Amino acid sequence: MTDAERKLWLALRDRRLAGFKFRRQVPVGPFYADFICFDARLVIEVDGGQHAFSRRDADRDRWFKANRFAVLRFWNNDVLRNPEGVLAALLAVLRSHQERR
Repeated sequence: MTDAERKLWLALRDRRLAGFKFRRQVPVGPFYADFICFDARLVIEVDGGQHAFSRRDADRDRWFKANRFAVLRFWNNDVLRNPEGVLAALLAVLRSHQERR
């Protein structure tokens, strides 16, 4: 895991974020998700600059969306410099999912 992934995992593991269960480095179909919450059908990717305009990432996102997963991508710098903002964005998506149920 990268430093950013480690930092985010500390906030997500053991149901620390509003009781949602996350797993890390999970195979899903032909891909691996950095983090996933199966209950909310949410995939979280934490990326460095090498992922900017990546065709492979666009293909991954299409596959996940076609299989009813939402995908959130955060830059490493965002996770490292603004973890509260990243967690607030995640929580908003997770709560929105809860309200739709």
